[in-house]
Amino acid sequence: MKIGLIGFGRTGKAVAEVVLRNPHFCLEWVVRHSKIGHNSNVPEYLGIDSSEPGTILCKQTLTADELLDRRPVDAIVDFSSVTGIDFYGEEAAKREITIISGVSQYDESVLDRFKKLSKGTRILWSPNITLGINFLMVAAKALRQIAPQANIHIIEEHFREKQDVSGTARRLAEELDVNSTEISSVRAGGIVGTHEVLFGFPFQTLRIRHESIARQAFGNGALFAASELMDRERGLYRMEDLLQPYFAQSLNPT
Repeated sequence: MKIGLIGFGRTGKAVAEVVLRNPHFCLEWVVRHSKIGHNSNVPEYLGIDSSEPGTILCKQTLTADELLDRRPVDAIVDFSSVTGIDFYGEEAAKREITIISGVSQYDESVLDRFKKLSKGTRILWSPNITLGINFLMVAAKALRQIAPQANIHIIEEHFREKQDVSGTARRLAEELDVNSTEISSVRAGGIVGTHEVLFGFPFQTLRIRHESIARQAFGNGALFAASELMDRERGLYRMEDLLQPYFAQSLNPT
């Protein structure tokens, strides 16, 4: 499966590494805002032994239609910014290219745009597309239904420079019907990302915890989504939508 990557910051580079090391996917190109490394080869740039093309391109030097006509891909993975969709969204949807966004937060206007674009292709967006955090979310929602009387508190930990409450924590609170005042944030060192849901019962507590050890975890989630979406109908999906069938299978083994 041919992959195009939008964004080449810390997370984008980690995602590119995961794609390059997976024999079932081919990294066709990376588009970044900066001209640094323009026309370079991604494997060489990252010091990875790979024969994949993976050309680094600058967004300022070409249009999306030129790019997608010359270098077609099956899926676009976006780890750039909230405005990244402006570059490729319309052209990708016209060509029914799957779109996977790993951008953590969007405002409602962008989400409305996703809904419109998803009439022409498959789009996935979740605040955090690691498999582990979405397993946590599905499991926590199941426990919430089983024990609605439990007290719930959410703890999120990230690197020292991160200022806002994480989009993942906000999404957890929303899905579990928890007030935002029940979110605690920790900022220290270089923590990639940790989320914990604490369930308080009268005589016991249960903690469900997920920790991202390295940003490559986002790449694993993106490739899982790319594989799962290829056989899906057009529409807007979340990672939970892709995981739910597996939970159903485990609960009803054949």
